[in-house]
Amino acid sequence: MTTADSNTGSDSTPEIPEEHFDATLGLEVLGATPELVTARVPVEQKIRQPFGIVHGGVYCSIAEAVASIGTWLGVRDDGKIAMGLANQTSFLRPISSGFIHASATPCHTGRTTWVWDVEMKDDEGRLAAVSRMTIAVRELPTN
Repeated sequence: MTTADSNTGSDSTPEIPEEHFDATLGLEVLGATPELVTARVPVEQKIRQPFGIVHGGVYCSIAEAVASIGTWLGVRDDGKIAMGLANQTSFLRPISSGFIHASATPCHTGRTTWVWDVEMKDDEGRLAAVSRMTIAVRELPTN
C-alpha cells in the first residue's frame, strides 16, 4: 500500500491488488484512517517457519503494511506517498493457527515522517508482537 496507483473502497479502506506483497500475505484491512488501522492475516502454512509458528518477518511485514496504509491515507491528498523507513518489532508469543489481528495508531504525524505503534494479537486477544514503525513521507515519483 505504498504506491499511488492503489485503489480505495467507498469507505476509504484501501483495496489491496492481488499482485502486491500485502495480498500475498493475506492481509485483510478491516478499517483504515490516518488515526487507526486494523487488519488481520490468516495463519496459513505459507507464513509459518519450519517449527509451525508464524515467521517473525510476517509480523514485521504486517506492521509496515498497516502503518504505511494509515500514513498514506493521511498524506495522499497532498500528493505524497508513504514507505517504511524503520521497523523495530518484538516477538512476545508465538501464533500457530487462526488469525493475526493488527491494530496501529500513530504517535507522531510529521511532515516527513510518521511513527506508529502496532500491536498484533492472536484470536484470544493475547499480545503476540509489538512494533514501532517509522514511515517516510515522500513526493510521488515522476518516472
